Amino acid sequence: MNDNLVMFSCAEDTGWMSHQLTIVICEKMYAVCQLEPAAMVPTWAEGPEFVSITRTASELSIVCQQDMLPGDVRAEKNRRLMRIEGKLGFELTGVLASVTAPLSKAELSIFAISTYDTDYLLIAGEDLQKATEMLEAAGHTIQQSR
Repeated sequence: MNDNLVMFSCAEDTGWMSHQLTIVICEKMYAVCQLEPAAMVPTWAEGPEFVSITRTASELSIVCQQDMLPGDVRAEKNRRLMRIEGKLGFELTGVLASVTAPLSKAELSIFAISTYDTDYLLIAGEDLQKATEMLEAAGHTIQQSR
């Protein structure tokens, strides 16, 4: 057996994903934007609500509320933000897998972001109902933000 080979399995097959999470759906629409790697972080990317800014050698990626976005920015729009409720310790494993596996099984595309405290998923607005159904069927609790 190759020691470098790691095999993954779905919860349905092995039951190893035991997380039953509360997932909060934020009511506003979000966009995933791409700017040039050397671009300055624009002022429209600031705000009191969820914003994620990531710079790599090949891009500056910004996730923000869609209504903050100027019209000339390259972006994937009409995304709904889902937040895993609570603070997730660094020692926890399989948290993202427990939510992405049912969404993958339903062939729903996601954009995942992790912060120090928790994980977030962005899903196409038109896929929200199906995503909610799949996550509830997997044992998760879905709530709307207040």
